[in-house]
Amino acid sequence: MVAHLVRLRLTLLANALRRSVWRTIGLVLAAAYGAAVVTFFVGAAVVGGRTDPVLTGQVVTVVGAAVVLGWWVVPLFAYGLDATLDPLRFVPYGIPHRTLLAGLATTALVSVPAIFTALAALGVALVWTTDPAALAAALLGAVGAVALCLLGARATTTLLAPLLESRRYREVLMVVAIVPLLGLGPFLSWLSGGLDKNGGSVTITSGDGLSAVVGPVAAALAWTPFGAPWALPAAVHDGAWALAAARAGIVVATVALTVLVWSRALARALVSPRGGTTAGRAAGLGWFGRVRATPTGAVVARCATYWLRDPRYSASLALVPLLPAVVVTLLVSSGAGTGLLLAVASLAAYILGFGLSNDVGYDSTAFWLHVASGTPGRADRWGRVVPVLVAGVPLVVVLAVAGAGAAGRWDALPAVLGLTLGVLGAGLGTSSVASARLVYPVPTPGQSAFTTPHGAATATIVAQAAAFGVILVLMLPTLGLGLPAILLPSAALGWVACGVGLGTGAVALLVGVRWGARVYERRLPELLSQVSAFA
Repeated sequence: MVAHLVRLRLTLLANALRRSVWRTIGLVLAAAYGAAVVTFFVGAAVVGGRTDPVLTGQVVTVVGAAVVLGWWVVPLFAYGLDATLDPLRFVPYGIPHRTLLAGLATTALVSVPAIFTALAALGVALVWTTDPAALAAALLGAVGAVALCLLGARATTTLLAPLLESRRYREVLMVVAIVPLLGLGPFLSWLSGGLDKNGGSVTITSGDGLSAVVGPVAAALAWTPFGAPWALPAAVHDGAWALAAARAGIVVATVALTVLVWSRALARALVSPRGGTTAGRAAGLGWFGRVRATPTGAVVARCATYWLRDPRYSASLALVPLLPAVVVTLLVSSGAGTGLLLAVASLAAYILGFGLSNDVGYDSTAFWLHVASGTPGRADRWGRVVPVLVAGVPLVVVLAVAGAGAAGRWDALPAVLGLTLGVLGAGLGTSSVASARLVYPVPTPGQSAFTTPHGAATATIVAQAAAFGVILVLMLPTLGLGLPAILLPSAALGWVACGVGLGTGAVALLVGVRWGARVYERRLPELLSQVSAFA
């Protein structure tokens, strides 16, 4: 039965590749990228193992712990991305529980991430080629690490499946799961850049200095299930057999616990039907009772409801303040300066403005209501823009003020506000035209907000590049005034830039909405046909 499930997995993968050229291209690119990453890290580990195996082992422990943690956390917000062997599909066949468990565990290895994780884990074991006993322990630790990755991912997703079936809990888990991953970037940047001593930044260039930073972190992670398998060979190398036994015990106990959790969660899922939650009691008309009874008001109410209740919208809205902060933190921690904090608000404004660039695609088949009811183009375009303006303007203004305060540049606040609000208006205007002209596949209602449908990656990249180019051109006058006002600095020039930015954003928004309305009304049948084909 295990071999049969593996063959089934390979057959489903081959059929999917034959049906979609883009999926084949994506698989080839993912395999090439994975091979390059594995080759780089394994090569670096081998070279480091010959020069300083102890320090290299500490680095491997830190990076390996992050990999295991990623395997446990990422599936939570990628839930439903790969359901080719959903356990519930085997319920009618009466497969013994243990056989199904073993088969699903084995088929988990048949994927690009799993294969390259296994190759990387076995490859970095070569750090300890100078010590045969440590090398043997490293190979055993690599097997344990891969088992923790795969079994932990299965256990967490199966255990939390009842919550993930609920939109509200799924939305919360997505945000909670991604926040630690966003923090890895600043942590790794700090780790490679240096420590703050006596108010100054000290760049770590020697092995002793790097070991002083990595050593304590690796020592702490070695007592966790995430770092224990990677730290096992270091204990053997040092002749600390009791410590090695303790770390091996952590790995074995965690593997056993994940198998137990997964087994019980799977047994419960096989006998408990999905969709058993009780629907919440409706209280009034919601946003539909708070807006005017006009075509524009109806679209405003519907879009506002989407932004608050649809995970595809609300998850991205919750992450808007986090993504710019992480990017700027990475730049600041690399020594670029706190002045880059002034860019946080503008980046958030761009994300909010671009978020409507495929809003018709997110409607899916519900878009037929707009067609059947004869919703005017201006009502549709303004109805989608208004909720973003109501929520986005206060958000980006707060980010602009916070960025100026954190950077100690209150003199730059007028220019930053002009750039930020100008980018928001230009982005919404551009998106109003783009969403009526270019529709591409997006996650369907009920899917994970982080799912990437087939054929959407290339279209998304092209759309982002085109939108960024248009917004950049529209904002050139404001940039020409705002950047000198920030760099010189000049308060008078900053207020001029603020006025130009506000005017540019307002004009771009008005023109974009009117232009988008005309395109929308001209392409209604084509838009309905496209979104129906993606459903």
